[in-house]
Parts: sequence; structure tokens; C-alpha cells
Amino acid sequence: MTDLLPLNPDELLTTTRSVRKRLDLERPVPLELVKEALEVALQAPTGSNSQTWHWIVLTDPELKQKVADLYAKSFAVYSADKERPDETARRVASSAQYLADTMGQVPVLVIGAIYTGGDLPTSNQAGVWGSLLPGAWSLSLALRARGLGSAWTTLHLAYEREVAEILGIPPTVHQGVLLPVAYTKGTDFKPAGRKPLDDILHINGW
Repeated sequence: MTDLLPLNPDELLTTTRSVRKRLDLERPVPLELVKEALEVALQAPTGSNSQTWHWIVLTDPELKQKVADLYAKSFAVYSADKERPDETARRVASSAQYLADTMGQVPVLVIGAIYTGGDLPTSNQAGVWGSLLPGAWSLSLALRARGLGSAWTTLHLAYEREVAEILGIPPTVHQGVLLPVAYTKGTDFKPAGRKPLDDILHINGW
């Protein structure tokens, strides 16, 4: 197994960030390292232990660029005329724009998807995504432990059908997340600012 960063569980959980500008676009990422992280991710829970997830790993430059072009197209619509009232919002916007501009250059793209057998339910979909997204987050953590960064993205889903056609994903499988994966420039990430717990905590009712 690859040597892991010396992080205790709390450090790993609180310093796994969506990494954009600190992704190393020049350093190749071994496919075996991504597969090793995915083996960890497969220990995440799925409903009824169904394990109906699928992981599409892209290393081919042409395929990555095709997906990246659709992501950039979606990002342009998403970011248009958005208000950025403070420095934090402007910093996040700059970081997100950078990722949209460079997505195709990221060494590896990983799409997490799940088999549904058909259309997504029109009612509550928590059961569907609850069987995929914990695994995707576990993948992010496993990557971080190995010195790799990722960024949780979903904007490509505006063009989910087009991405599916490019990659040959069947209509019975739905995509849920796109993770660009690269080594990071440094590994000294810190916890992000969050609202105080007491502002969002409800005990024994709302």
C-alpha cells in the first residue's frame, strides 16, 4: 500500500478540501493509486448493500477535454451575473473559474454514477444518492490521505446525456458527481470556515 499522510481521522475529515488552484496539472497520477483509493471507497455504505455504483475513470486526453468542454459550458451559465458580495465569495469564484478553465488538463477525472434501471424517481431520491455519494466522499478522503486532491463538482450534470454519449454510459445509469484528481501543490490544508454549530443544531425537534 502507498504511504499515507500522517493525519489522524479528525484531521483527515476536516482538511479534505475542494482543491482547484493547488491541483498539480503537470505531475502524472498513477492509475493504480486511484484504484487503491477506490478500493477504500467501496467500503462506504449503500442501501441494502446493493453496491450499484459505477466509477468511470478518465485518463485519455481527448475524452477528458470533451467532458471539460461541457463542464466549462455549464459553468459559464452558472457563474453569469452571480453576485459576489465579499472577498471570500470572490476568492471561491476565482478558484471555480480556474477549474473550469483547466479541467481538461487535470491528470484524472472520476465520475461517480449509480445504476437505477431507468428514470430517477420523481419522489424523494435520498435512497438513490445515499447509495453513491458516501462512496464518492470516501474516495475524496482516500485520495487526500495519499497526497492527491479532488474537487466535488456536479455542473457537468446539465449535460449528463451528452457526457453519457461520449463515454458510452447506458441510460439505466445516472451520474452523481465529477471529481478531478491530481497531486496537490503541498499538503498543508486547513479546516474551512463554517457556521457555528449552535446556529444549525436542533435537539429533540426544530
